[in-house]
Amino acid sequence: MAALPGAGIAQRILRVPPAYYVFGALLLVLWVAKPNMLNANVMGIFIRQVAPLGVLVLGQLLVMRVKSIDLSAGGVILLINYFISSGIFAGASLPFFIALALATGTLVGLFNGYMIGIRRVSAVITTLAVSIILVGAVQFLSSGKPPGDVPRIFNEVYNVRLGPVPVPVLFWFVLTALMAAFLSKSVFGRYVASVGENATAAHFSGVPVARTVILAHTIAGFIAGIAALVQTASIAVGSVRVGLDLPILAVAATILGGVVFGRGEGGVWGPFFGVLSFALLFVVMTTFGIGEPGKLIAQGLIILLAAIFYGVRSARSH
Repeated sequence: MAALPGAGIAQRILRVPPAYYVFGALLLVLWVAKPNMLNANVMGIFIRQVAPLGVLVLGQLLVMRVKSIDLSAGGVILLINYFISSGIFAGASLPFFIALALATGTLVGLFNGYMIGIRRVSAVITTLAVSIILVGAVQFLSSGKPPGDVPRIFNEVYNVRLGPVPVPVLFWFVLTALMAAFLSKSVFGRYVASVGENATAAHFSGVPVARTVILAHTIAGFIAGIAALVQTASIAVGSVRVGLDLPILAVAATILGGVVFGRGEGGVWGPFFGVLSFALLFVVMTTFGIGEPGKLIAQGLIILLAAIFYGVRSARSH
């Protein structure tokens, strides 16, 4: 049976991650309504605000590629923020805090990976439980009150610019490029693709499935530690709420960018544009005077539309 005219075009359109369409639509709205907002300095400010989310998405897309998920990053970010701002390591150097954050995130990720990859516990239950435990620990240690200020060096680094580009944005871009190269060029990247496509077939092909899942979660934890440093530098104070919304936004941006559990058509750059779409959404909402409730509704609608998009595409492919 001959294919209908335009069917090939429709298939190609459906293969493009929704993030690119959302990003283009929001860019068009800004260009028509407030073209003065599209200068490098203004956009740099808004994009810098989503840099912690952009970093966190790199870990989320990795675990979702192996049909898992990580909801523990909120607790990791909060705990690291407490370590830095509470004064329990008063006088410690910047390298010490960086090492502490990376070690904390890596250990949490390793635990998640062990429970999911070896013990076969649900990823949602494991990582959500870990997040709740870490949040509870911070609430207990801080007595529910913001712990204090962050060492000034964090905010100084966060506010550095290279021309019009804020350093956190450049750092996020470099990390994204490194992750793209890592997944496309390394043996581990091929393992991730195999496990995501069919874990059983991958196992019988000699792919170490459990080890791949463990390593994916460990790397995701390491990246959560990096995101915690960026997030802490961005707010420059201690908090008992910071970062708790980032894991679900990371899942949303990853799905919007074309990475659904086990399927990674969007690669690394699809989720990158998913995060940029949220940045542009904040710009558009701020421009039109829409408050936080409106932003949450818009985020939910975008996620829902992405889910519908993938439902339609799956139906067409069968």
